[in-house]
Amino acid sequence: MAQSLYDGIPQPVGPFGGQPGREAVDSFVRSYQTLLRSTGEVRLAGLVEPYASMAPSLHVKVRDQMPDAAALTYVGLRLPPCMPDVRLVLLSASVEAMADRGFVDVSRTWQPQVAAARRRRHWYDGDEQLAVLVNSPSDLDDLIPALVAYEIEWNKVHELLSRDHGLRRLVEQAAERAPEPGDLDRLAYGLALSAAELERLSIVWQGGTWEFLAKVAERRKRMAVRMLGGAWNDYERAVERWFEYVAQHSPPDLSTRPIYFVSSNMHSLVNLLSGSALARQGDIIDYIQASDSELLRAEYEAITSERVPSSLENFLFYAAKKYLSDPRNAAAADAFASEEAAAGMTTIHLPLGLDVDAQVIELKKLKPGRIDRRLADLPALERLADSDALILNIDYPLGQAGYFLQRALARNVGALLGLYVMGKGATLTGRVGDILLCNIVADDRTATTYLLHNCFNAEDVERYLVYGTALDNQRAASARGTFLQNWGYLDALHRAGNNLVEMEAGPYLEAFSELVLPERAPRGETVNLVGAPIDLGFVHYASDTPYTKGQTLGERNLSYFGMDSTYAAALAIARRILNCEVARLSAADRSATTEPTTHAAQAVAVQTASLTR
Repeated sequence: MAQSLYDGIPQPVGPFGGQPGREAVDSFVRSYQTLLRSTGEVRLAGLVEPYASMAPSLHVKVRDQMPDAAALTYVGLRLPPCMPDVRLVLLSASVEAMADRGFVDVSRTWQPQVAAARRRRHWYDGDEQLAVLVNSPSDLDDLIPALVAYEIEWNKVHELLSRDHGLRRLVEQAAERAPEPGDLDRLAYGLALSAAELERLSIVWQGGTWEFLAKVAERRKRMAVRMLGGAWNDYERAVERWFEYVAQHSPPDLSTRPIYFVSSNMHSLVNLLSGSALARQGDIIDYIQASDSELLRAEYEAITSERVPSSLENFLFYAAKKYLSDPRNAAAADAFASEEAAAGMTTIHLPLGLDVDAQVIELKKLKPGRIDRRLADLPALERLADSDALILNIDYPLGQAGYFLQRALARNVGALLGLYVMGKGATLTGRVGDILLCNIVADDRTATTYLLHNCFNAEDVERYLVYGTALDNQRAASARGTFLQNWGYLDALHRAGNNLVEMEAGPYLEAFSELVLPERAPRGETVNLVGAPIDLGFVHYASDTPYTKGQTLGERNLSYFGMDSTYAAALAIARRILNCEVARLSAADRSATTEPTTHAAQAVAVQTASLTR
């Protein structure tokens, strides 16, 4: 029997069948929070054992000698491609804080880096240092475990290649020349990986599997991190600068206009409300038919032949993204942008600071005839021409960054008419693709439980949902991070009645409570927001099932399948906003008043919209 890298280290014991639980998670969090107080470099090696003792559900083979392909895939997609060469990771809330500590002009002179599955600002010095902007403590909760997992898996593979001299020679030779037939089979056998696992890792390593493994064979990974400013005030200042940039580049004045605030993505609302993709259905279909993507062609044929019940509109939205990203279709991309601008839609890409883009949508400029046909049954959309309200949609941030962003918005925009959050999370008893609508949220970070009236119910979503199930009246737990969960922790959440584990609801509700209560958000208490005078809605789609099936996004991704859930949620949000705004305008007419929008008027609009779902 092969020896484990952890032989001789006592195995952790927890309350759930010997499995570690919440205590082990808290111990790991305390470990890195304590170490990161240091102003110098902190070696990740000191966090390996508390991390392994936590037994994270995303890293089930953490103590095995052989590599954990799912964990390596997961972290590989969330770290930039320069990681094989990185020794020191610099963490800061702003480039100014970096400059204050001697790292000047990092954003100008270092090489920008992009992680496939995480939106953060990264810069690589071309040698061994990576600078990362962290938007909130949630970024640390996400990034530190990912770095530790990366080092653990790297060193596993290094040890295997060091012991298997034949495999190491094969890797080095294949990195210098094209691999020969049978090399992949020998590699899969030596690393105890399946062909499918190797294929996923090849995508993570951008086709450079052999070159990556040659670097792994050269040396063990000994990474360190260093904090260069991450105080609470640093995060608030960074968000204030974010809002200043958004306000300066928004055509309407955000400070005076009523706002429907949405946290979702940058494509769904625009696609539903602009009509640009659907107006070019023929061009997009021609592009699909001529493309080399068998998946796209096969899916289109299956939809049009009615072999699958998928939505053609959703498919066109998915294909349009690929169509517009093709340089040959630059003219079409320009036309899309012009049409969106004419319909009152402005997308704001921020060049520095928080990597959270924003969209401003002027409801009075929407063209009802171009709105998605699934919203065409809404009454009196022509009334929107009299609206002064805006939709402010942001590209959903990670975890606690939502708290800082919403606080900044609450201080700087006009009356908040509604807060709608679309996110993804893990379901403890459902299936991937299900939609979960919570009315109780337990925030792990603050130990606060929020009771709310979620304006969405199952019927609002299931009318658009093809593959999944809509589940309302659910209880959610807002966790610190995806890696900061283990089986015992998930089991305790499940026993407490939770069916959703996510990261957005708790931070948003913390900021929301400070908007409607006369005090700071309490901690360790139950906060009743059921009677809040502002429309409030949370829609989450299940992206993995770590408790019942052990399936995570390290083993699969939503790809096109996730469009069904995404657009079912987006349609519910768009319908709610349009309904509420028409009802608000009608209520204002009936009262024959010229008073500015008030929360009381919004309450009337919400009640009216509820009757006209």
